[in-house]
Amino acid sequence: MKNVKPRKAKISDIKQIQSLINFFAKQDLMLARSLNELYENIRDFWVFELNKKVLGCAAVHISWDNLVEIKSVAVNKDYQRKGIGKKLVKSCINEARQLGVKKVFALTYKPDFFRKFGFRKIQHSDLPHKIWAECIKCPKFPGCDEVALLKHIAK
Repeated sequence: MKNVKPRKAKISDIKQIQSLINFFAKQDLMLARSLNELYENIRDFWVFELNKKVLGCAAVHISWDNLVEIKSVAVNKDYQRKGIGKKLVKSCINEARQLGVKKVFALTYKPDFFRKFGFRKIQHSDLPHKIWAECIKCPKFPGCDEVALLKHIAK
């Protein structure tokens, strides 16, 4: 898997992406995603594919002027701890850098994973655009128990 790199997602990946994300959502480890939401946001997604099977996914979503979110990071349970998640997050950070964004954030139940990339814990209130654009629609709002993390990126 060393030579396999993440690629931008295609429409044909959507159902595998949803299956992967919702597997973890059923365990309350991340938020579920509807097919409609995935189709609308397909351009945000990166996938890690091997033998025509999506083994991992992650999305980089523009939140505001100088801010993007990395979300929906999921790796097939049989392929975890093999560097797939790391490659996906690096692809998202690189895309954010290419977009000229200065800050990347994540809301997660796995903060230690993101800390390895230089993310630091922040308060949810430091992300007002996220809260009022998306979080307000979440079934866990206002009692979100995800950890908010932020990383400053250089160009």
